[in-house]
Amino acid sequence: MSMSAASGKGGARERLVVIGGDAAGMSAASQARRLRGPDALEIVAFERGAFTSYSACGIPYWVGGDVPSRDRLVARTPEEHRERDIDLRMRTEVTEIDVAGGRVRSRELDTGTEAWTAYDKLVVATGARPVRPDLPGIDARGVHGVQTLDDGQALLDTLDSTRGRRAVVVGAGYIGVEMAEALVNRGYGVTVVNRGKEPMSTLDPDMGRLVHTAMEGLGITMVDDAEVTEVLTDGGRGRAVATEDAEYPADVVVLGIGVRPETALARAAGLPVGDHGGLLTDLAMRVRGHENIWAGGDCVEVLDLVSGRERHIALGTHANKHGQVIGTNVGGGYATFPGVVGTAVSKVCDLEIARTGLREKDAHRAGLRFEAVTVESTSRAGYYPGAEPMTVKMLAERRTGRLLGVQIVGREGAAKRVDVAAVALTAGMTVEAMTALDLGYAPPFSPVWDPVLVAARKATAKVRAGAS
Repeated sequence: MSMSAASGKGGARERLVVIGGDAAGMSAASQARRLRGPDALEIVAFERGAFTSYSACGIPYWVGGDVPSRDRLVARTPEEHRERDIDLRMRTEVTEIDVAGGRVRSRELDTGTEAWTAYDKLVVATGARPVRPDLPGIDARGVHGVQTLDDGQALLDTLDSTRGRRAVVVGAGYIGVEMAEALVNRGYGVTVVNRGKEPMSTLDPDMGRLVHTAMEGLGITMVDDAEVTEVLTDGGRGRAVATEDAEYPADVVVLGIGVRPETALARAAGLPVGDHGGLLTDLAMRVRGHENIWAGGDCVEVLDLVSGRERHIALGTHANKHGQVIGTNVGGGYATFPGVVGTAVSKVCDLEIARTGLREKDAHRAGLRFEAVTVESTSRAGYYPGAEPMTVKMLAERRTGRLLGVQIVGREGAAKRVDVAAVALTAGMTVEAMTALDLGYAPPFSPVWDPVLVAARKATAKVRAGAS
């Protein structure tokens, strides 16, 4: 083992050290470089994997064949970052942050060489890790998590080398349903085992039931309210997934249980974490209580603008925005990240799923009293060819009528309608004010009353009735 020290202290140039080479980390590095040239700021970035600046959200679509190659998911290669005077060190893991000493210890994974690198400013962008329950057989061959490009490649290698065509997906959140679609597209018979009463726990159960019914209509076997107890193996390879009541044969097993903030390194350094395990920052994305340390991406908690509470949301949209804010502040400018409303969209085959704001249980947890309405509508004028059914659920605060949340399940044209609600939530609009929104209309795109506005009208009537 070799130990060396490099100092960024005392010279004319400051040194920025970035831990993590994906969306938040490299966006921060790139933005800082735009604002401050190499003569003023040295940037050293560490990435323990083999890829940088890639779309993890696109992995299910690469596995399913919609995206033809892995390279299409890479926004910027290590070489492109280096051309911008960023000293990017691949397959190098940071193993310790010495906050008092202003330095990090790293280890090259291929050689084992270790070194200390001093920093003037530090960005922690360590991302999230897939939930992998401690169960017998969980580490068997043929059992795959899907978080990185390396994970996606390993899964494809298994799919290409497996004769059988039975797949079990454990978990029915965003990752689970997207991987179910990917495997259906590759000709697999898919069983989804879900511990919740309905798929998509980010929706209320009544809306999750619509997803359940639609997935079964696509030929996917749904097993809800079931806890996986073991992955049964044969010769070190997974052959089935077991619950307390049944066994489900599998030639491949995909874990889609979700992710948690990767903050072990930060915790060991004494950096503050919240109730959801993510790092806590101020509006400038500076780690609370630490003047020269920033954090962003899937390893942080963010402010929910609707409930006023901190939450953890792992999305590339937020990570890139965090990086821009951090890079601007490190580079001498000023920027803030005010928070989120919790917007997310997904799909499984031709079913589109969207949500923003609070679910019923979120509103209860926040101490809010509310009215909930559900409407059935269509994506286009009912007489226009191709009109597809759509269900919209809306929550509004009792008495005030403030919009609290929207969930949408439907076919073509359903998911992106949630953006109207996301803007309304961000603006703090009431459902009554929403009914007057001047949205685009033509029969190929919408009924005369857009489905979101139909829900707003119904919610307005319910709020008025409750106030009388």
